[in-house]
Amino acid sequence: MKVKDTMSKSLLILAVFILFLIASLFYTGKIDYRSSFSLFDSLPSKVKPCFTGSEPLKVYMYDLEMKYNVGLFKGSHYNAAPVTIETLPKWPKSTGLRRQHSVEYWMLASLLYAGDGENGNGSTREAVRVLDPDSADVFFVPFFSSLSYNTFYRHGNDSEVKFDDQLQAEIVDFLQKSEHWKRSSGRDHVIPMHHPNAFKRYREKVNAAIFVVADFGRPRPTVSNLRKDVVAPYAHVIETFVADDISDPYESRTMLLFFRGRTDRKDEGKDRQQLKDMLSGQKDVVFEATGISGEGVNASTNGMRSSKFCLNPAGDTPSSCRLFDAIVSHCVPVIVSDKIELPFEDELDYTKFSIFFSRQEAKKEGYMLDQLRSVSRARWLEMWSYLKNITHHFEYQYPPKKGDAVNMIWRQVKHKLPAAKLDVHRNRRLKVPDWWR
Repeated sequence: MKVKDTMSKSLLILAVFILFLIASLFYTGKIDYRSSFSLFDSLPSKVKPCFTGSEPLKVYMYDLEMKYNVGLFKGSHYNAAPVTIETLPKWPKSTGLRRQHSVEYWMLASLLYAGDGENGNGSTREAVRVLDPDSADVFFVPFFSSLSYNTFYRHGNDSEVKFDDQLQAEIVDFLQKSEHWKRSSGRDHVIPMHHPNAFKRYREKVNAAIFVVADFGRPRPTVSNLRKDVVAPYAHVIETFVADDISDPYESRTMLLFFRGRTDRKDEGKDRQQLKDMLSGQKDVVFEATGISGEGVNASTNGMRSSKFCLNPAGDTPSSCRLFDAIVSHCVPVIVSDKIELPFEDELDYTKFSIFFSRQEAKKEGYMLDQLRSVSRARWLEMWSYLKNITHHFEYQYPPKKGDAVNMIWRQVKHKLPAAKLDVHRNRRLKVPDWWR
């Protein structure tokens, strides 16, 4: 027995010595594991690790000529070299309601921003621009499709409409020739299309990309949907109520419900006329059927700041800018839209600062007003206070600030990446794509 025990100990010591010797040879480079194991020969020399959410999103932005983005501010088919931080113009004050769909500008500007954030260490930024496409998590296409539609399509003649179509076609051609687009079929590309009719002619040719949209009212679900796309807030037209520090906001807001806007709308927006017939003339209710341009902006500002609740029915599509005007006015939104999707809803619980009615409920005589009048003072103050605390999430600004609208949007893009990466990886290995369908 003693002999066997001695032999076992000797063999164990020998085995440990051999393992130590092999490890030393690997460490000093005298043995190359890649030449020893042919399995590793096929590995790329630079393997990109899986994306982690603790670091800023790395975004490669295509260098597009100005005619596709900020050149549209100048009109007349203006063109120049790709925009830089030095040539970035401010958002024009004269654009009026076009500002509603300006998310494309703020996303581009945030990537050009060279600052390190409020804390000096970049920790406030959800996305940073990278110049090496191989290091990018996503690719940003800086085409101002909403502004192009508003500039050429909506108010132009036939030749201007064709120019908007031409810009779309050129973007599609550019992307389809890009090796980065081909690698993922566009699934890791981000394209703002906030106006419901933006990129309308060729949208389906790039529908694998992550769209940044206002809602899903116009495109078919196979083209744009909540699984892959990001819902972004409208840029509010009404100024933020900064001085809302009144000692008794409940009593100072003497109106119960306020609405000011057009009633000649399409689809679900047709409900506005019926709501006008029901609500006009009711006690503590203001319902004005008119536009919001010019003096209307001042009237809407005063109305929203003087009312406890602001009515937000659907427009031509399920959403409207009015919701975000109400939020920055700290007027509790009353949302009547059966198909609305809301920005940042995986992070914000809208029921904490909004009240929802189905279209059917809202059109019941007296039902909505009875429900609003039953909201206690304490409950309303909770919602008002919550609104004040989340207003910064709906501010578009430059330079960007921590938690503002553009940073929230980039964070939403980050949330979409796992599904996009899954699609990319599956598509590379499947012989029969989507076999279960």
